[in-house]
This record gives sequence, structure tokens and C-alpha cells, in this order.
Amino acid sequence: MEGGGVPSRVLLKISGEILGGGEGKGLAAPVLQALAREIREVVREVGLELAVVVGGGNFIRGTQARALGIDRATVDYMGMLATVMNALALQSALEAEGLETRVMTAIEMRAVAEPYVRRRAIRHLEKGRVVIFGCGTGNPFFSTDTAAVLRASEVGAGAIWKGTKVDGVYTRDPVAHADAQRYEVTTFDELLSRNLRVVDPTAAALSRENRLPMVIFRLAPGNLLRLARGEQIGTLVLPEASTNTVDL
Repeated sequence: MEGGGVPSRVLLKISGEILGGGEGKGLAAPVLQALAREIREVVREVGLELAVVVGGGNFIRGTQARALGIDRATVDYMGMLATVMNALALQSALEAEGLETRVMTAIEMRAVAEPYVRRRAIRHLEKGRVVIFGCGTGNPFFSTDTAAVLRASEVGAGAIWKGTKVDGVYTRDPVAHADAQRYEVTTFDELLSRNLRVVDPTAAALSRENRLPMVIFRLAPGNLLRLARGEQIGTLVLPEASTNTVDL
């Protein structure tokens, strides 16, 4: 896309709501199975080294703290546990498709997953394993978007692909404004200056600083494979305005 190729190592960010299916709640088996089949094609056919960060919004979100009467930090820790449930579900679906996987968590829970160790994560990726990162950053008040940028930076991913329910970044809310225009290419500066919160602002700033391009796209059947094959879909967000080619 934008004239560039696909990097050999990519981090895929998946929102929890995607795994919940139409209602965005709990886990939807058909969604997990379809996603696992497509990831298998990306890894086996295209040969990508793939890491994954999963959200937990299909179970609980930090913004629910006030309504639940629970302090924000505690709700964020509950959300971290939710990401582990999603990670284990995705791991099971991927292994049913014959892929070798590892779940690594920022908070230790050795009975179900490996503790996150950067060099070990890189080694798993080099061996062709899909590495799923759970528990976000391991700290409250940080989104899984920020965790995705952090882990991508640590393991040397060439790009972040953020799969959501929207097909890219718009000038404003396309649901509320019929005249909203979708960007094909934009920058993190544009996202931050216009307060376009399709990406958490902390994550956007961190991506810009670490010069990590991000593709924001609808995670619908076939789209992940299209990205892996180098097709331009969604919105490419660049660290800075550039006329140069960029790997996605």
C-alpha cells in the first residue's frame, strides 16, 4: 500500500467487540473460527510473522467503572483478565487450524500462559509461532491500543494492523455525519490535532515517536488476507507526512 510492501513481522490489534460477534458481547464461535482460518492463511500462505494483541471490551471496559461503582484501576485490572480469556479462546481456535501459538501475559499467570519476556517473544515469532499478548501493558489507565504499540515496538514489528468494526479513519463520526470523508492516508499528527479517537491518543503519540505505521481497517472476512497480500484497504496512518514508500 502507498507503493510499499508488507513487512515480514506485523502486530495485529483486535478489539474485544470483534470476538463478540454482532452484539459485541462474550465470544462468538463462528467469528473465532473464521478469524483463525484467515490467520492460518496469512501465516502459512504469505509467510508473515504475526503477533496479536486482543482487547477485552466484549466482557468489560474501563469506562464502566462509575456505573459499576468500582474504582477505575480495579476495573482496568478486570479488563486485563478479560483479554486473557480472549487470548486463550483465540489460541484454541488457532491450534484447531494447526498453528503453533503462545499466549504471553504482562501479569504472571503461569498455569495458563507464559509471562511476557521480550527476547522469548521474538524467538517464538522467529520460529513461526503466532504470539498472542494478553493483559495489555500490565498497568491500569493504559488502553490495549497502547499495549499494541508497545509490544510492536519491543518485538520489532514493521507495522500495526488495527482490526475494528469501522473501515478506516473519517474526518468525523460517519454515523452522525453523512458528509464525513474517509482518509486513505493520514498521519498521527492529524489524528491528534483533530481529536480523531479511532486510536487512543497515547497509542497514536507512541506510534509517531517510534515511527510505526498503522493500518486501521474493518476486520471483515477476507480483509486480513488482502492486507497481507499488499492491497490497500482501510486507512494508512503514517508517523509523518511523506511521499516515500512505506511497508505495511
